[in-house]
Amino acid sequence: IQIAERAGVGPATVYRHFPTLGSLVNACGAHVAEVTQPPVPENAPTVFAGLTERRQRLERLVAELDAYYGRASVWLGIAARDRDSVPELDGFLRQVDAGVEALVREAIGAGSSEVVIRLVTALADVSVWQSLKRLDAPPAEVRRTMVGLLDCASALAAQGHESIARH
Repeated sequence: IQIAERAGVGPATVYRHFPTLGSLVNACGAHVAEVTQPPVPENAPTVFAGLTERRQRLERLVAELDAYYGRASVWLGIAARDRDSVPELDGFLRQVDAGVEALVREAIGAGSSEVVIRLVTALADVSVWQSLKRLDAPPAEVRRTMVGLLDCASALAAQGHESIARH
């Protein structure tokens, strides 16, 4: 009913176009995806094309995620809040997670273990980004901190300190 009121149409019109909550969420999700441009696994290799140094790749990863999370953090928060009750939101967030993981895989290298991938992906999550943004530090400092955090975590885990990722 609120959607109908905001759109200036009757509830029957909304139900005719969107007979289920899922169909409405999918339509809104398509718009959100168009506006926010979430990372897509197939595009991950081109994001890092020409970058051979690990630090450069991590800097590009952080820049890509910073830009995406800047565009999408509000919508991601709303979707995360309701993902358990709306399967379509869970599906959307799984796609976003797959895109982020693909970027991480490309950034830290194909030879990295699954433990390292999971650890760096967890640290690259929007919730970590939001926490760092709340520190009210200059954006360049936040990005530098994130690059250092991801570099340190992946190096430690890769050196056999994988217990960090398990606990």
